[in-house]
Amino acid sequence: MSSLSHLLAPLALLLPGAAGDDARLAETGAPEAPEIAVEQQPGWIAYDAMRNSEIAHQVRIEQRVTIRITPRAPEARQSLMAELPPREISTHFEERKMGNCVPVANIVGVQAGEGSQLILFMRDRRIVSATLEKACRGRDYYSGFLVDRTADGMLCVGRDKLQSRAGANCQVSRMRQLVAVSD
Repeated sequence: MSSLSHLLAPLALLLPGAAGDDARLAETGAPEAPEIAVEQQPGWIAYDAMRNSEIAHQVRIEQRVTIRITPRAPEARQSLMAELPPREISTHFEERKMGNCVPVANIVGVQAGEGSQLILFMRDRRIVSATLEKACRGRDYYSGFLVDRTADGMLCVGRDKLQSRAGANCQVSRMRQLVAVSD
């Protein structure tokens, strides 16, 4: 047998009635009309089952909105500093208690802090320190983060997860407002 016949032999077996026709030809020398209707032959059973199955006309629509928060541009940070008087600034930041949620629409930038901290820059010029879970590092969020939009539009402690562009997925465990204090 040639290699082509090896490839075509399985296909010949799949054709409806191909094996039975060879036996009838050997006995009578002439082909007979098939006794079984085409729809009842083994090769057509799966096709008929699919064709006769009930069709469910259902549509499922899901909506998911993801919000991307990116680091602030360097020129935006420098413009904030341009408004300050040109003198030596000796300030440090203190953490003060605040609510457990901030509006996501008010976050205009993010910067990785030390340890598991993220520094959130708000539209109203507040600076918020968001502490992540113990196993998370703030530097994983150097290029910003993604957060799913919620019904209330807030980013809350213990509820929402921040996803870094690198794949880290962490929950916010604490939020504090950073307030500049002069020495």
